[in-house]
Formats: sequence, structure tokens, C-alpha cells
Amino acid sequence: MPHALATPPAKSPHALPSFLDPEHLGPWGIYLQQVDRVTPYLGSLSRWVETLKRPKRMLIVDVPIELDNGTMAHFEGYRVQHNTSRGPGKGGVRFHQDVTLSEVMALSAWMSVKNAAVSLPFGGAKGGIRVDPKTLSRGELERLTRRYTSEIGIIIGPNKDIPAPDVNTNEQIMAWMMDTYSMNEGATASGVVTGKPIALGGSLGRREATGRGVFTVGQEAAQHIGLDIGRAKIAVQGFGNVGGIAAKLFAQAGATLVAVQDHGGTIYQASGLDVPALLRHVSEHGSVKGFAPAETLPDDRFWGVDCDILIPAALEQQITAANAHQIQARMVIEGANGPTTPEADDILHERGILVVPDVIANAGGVTVSYFEWVQDFSSFFWSEDDINLRLVRIMREAFAAIWQVADEHRVSLRTATFIVACSRILQARELRGLYP
Repeated sequence: MPHALATPPAKSPHALPSFLDPEHLGPWGIYLQQVDRVTPYLGSLSRWVETLKRPKRMLIVDVPIELDNGTMAHFEGYRVQHNTSRGPGKGGVRFHQDVTLSEVMALSAWMSVKNAAVSLPFGGAKGGIRVDPKTLSRGELERLTRRYTSEIGIIIGPNKDIPAPDVNTNEQIMAWMMDTYSMNEGATASGVVTGKPIALGGSLGRREATGRGVFTVGQEAAQHIGLDIGRAKIAVQGFGNVGGIAAKLFAQAGATLVAVQDHGGTIYQASGLDVPALLRHVSEHGSVKGFAPAETLPDDRFWGVDCDILIPAALEQQITAANAHQIQARMVIEGANGPTTPEADDILHERGILVVPDVIANAGGVTVSYFEWVQDFSSFFWSEDDINLRLVRIMREAFAAIWQVADEHRVSLRTATFIVACSRILQARELRGLYP
């Protein structure tokens, strides 16, 4: 089993882009701490470590649209390419009112690590618009998406940077992005985005892929710590394509879902929630709120629920030093990106709670996105069974390699994942050299 967390070395004075406030780094600061913890294990490759601390390219764009009432509105959009040493950038686009450059930078860096951890031929990228999409009509949302795509079109492309869905974006958003890019190029470019509708070159199995990956690595980790999935109690934060699908697969394996939290509130049922019925309720009502016969709990009590496996599958920085002591689970599987702060990571480790980190746990989505990209280039599409089998094999092999590194170096699974991934990224950087 993984052991101690690595002690971070002194921080480099050159680690921060000049425009960032060193006192308020946000998610990017969390990522930098993670890189510092892995640096002692990189050997001769550590001479390149500054590469990991500086995104390759950052684009901030103004996204003006005409609203339905005839007025003009302006939104701030981002596309960050963290590293492309191993291949074109790859990462989602999120529409959320709290999107910041620091967040998008960190998410793009975690994509670099995630892609390298499962040996995909991609670098890391991410995008976003600071907007609450619930306030927009369908027409306004389409105009926003198309204008944003036009603005970032200078740096994306099937061989340059391939966006995908993320928070508050979906297959329809990807269809609009693909169409906009294709119109500007004068030719259909189905491979410019992944997560598209099946009718436009999307892949079977893509919608369920991230949740399936969470379940797959959860199974593997449970075997290593002697946890019987068939008797396990599960708590899930976020009940969309990641948390909802993971909960369904765990329930099918015999686990009991006892608690769920989403933007509408927290529900609990000690005897077990009816997962298919809850999924239907969320589809109809948009939240777990009001699901009977579950008990409603105050949101802060979610973290102290008696469970064996906790799956944070919502947004980043959810498990912090303020609530990490409350967690009763034997294992945390990070379905979301960056849900655990470094301080909370240390607390969970000290308490003997295994954390399966986001950069391996939720890599199922980008893995099937890779399959979609390959299928688009070849114009030959695989069956869903083939896709799921390939996904499970890749996830299991990646997890096994990471567990071995964790055992060898006596470090946490997060540090082990960063050792594996950062070594691959920096080896590619070193082999390619610097041009000119």
C-alpha cells in the first residue's frame, strides 16, 4: 500500500508567471505544490521541471454576443495549453460563473498529467467562459459558443488542440464548436472536438466513460486494500455523468449508495438509495432535491456520513482542512478535477484513508475521447463493447503501474501518478530538445 507523502522542496523563485499574485494562486497554487512534491523523484529530468510550472500558451478572449433583447453582453473566455511535448493539447471547455484563469491553468496542467499517466499521445489543455449558462436562452448559448470558438480558433485544431465537454457543456455545445471551426476552415473537421453527438462522429461509450473509469480504478484499489465492493457503502458528491454513472456501476456490483450531494442539497438513506429511480429523478428535476423516501441532511453533514468509499465528483477544492477530519470512508476516489487540497491530502493520509487521485481516477473520459479522435481520423467506428473493453484494459494497466511506483518509493498514489506522468512529459521534452 502507498506510504508517506513526499516532503516538498523549497520553491523555485522562477515558478510563477509574472501576472499571478503569489498570495492568491488559487487552483494553480495547488498544482504547483503537487509538482514540488514530485520533483525529488524525477532524477536528471528535474532540470526540466520549470517546464511543468509554466503553461506553454494562454489565450484570454473577449466573447461579445447580442442577447435576445437586443442588448450587447461581453464574457471573458480562456484557452490554456499547458504542455504539448507528447502531442496536441487535449482538455474540456467549461461554462461557469466562477471560472478564472488560475483554475483553467491548473485544469490544463492536470490534463497534461492525466494524459501522460494513461499513456495517451496528448498534451494538456483546458478552456472556459465565465458565464452562468442557466441565464442564457438556447439561442444566446449557441451564439456564445460560436463566438468563443471563432476567437480561440487560431490555436485549436485536430492536430493542435482538441476541446471536449466539461462543466455545463455537452454534446450540443461540441456540435456547435465543430461546425463553427469547420465553417471557418472551409471543410468538415470532425476531429477538432470530442464528446460530439454520435451522428457527427462521436464515440459510443463516451458519455459514460469517466464514471466507468472511476468505477474501474475503484475496483482495483479496493482489491489492494481488501475492501469488498459488494458490501461497500458509497457516498457521492455530484450526480451527473461522472458521479451518477459511477454510482450506477458500483450499485450493479452490489455496493450500497447511502448519500448523495449536488447543487440542490444532500440526501441520505442508510438502507440504500434506489439508484435507477434517483437517476430518473435527477433527469426530471435537475437535482437530488425532493427525492423520496430519502432523508435531507444539512450540506456540511455530507462529509461525515458513514461510508466505505467517498466519491467527490463535482468541482475542485471540496475536501479541505476544514472537513477532512470528518470523513469516515476507507477510500476517496476523485471523480472531479482537483477536489482535494494538499492540506486535506495530508490529513487523509495521516488518518489512513487511501486517496485515488483525479489524474488517474477520472481519466476514463479523456481515454474514450482519444478513441473518438482516432475513429474520426480513420472514419471507422468501433462497437461500444470494444470501447469499454479497451477502456478498462488501459485503466487497469495504468493503475497497476502507478501502484507499483507508489510501493517502490513509499509515496501516496497522487505522488506516484505525478512521478509516472511527469517523467513521461519531461522525457519527451528532453528528447525533443529546444527549438531554435
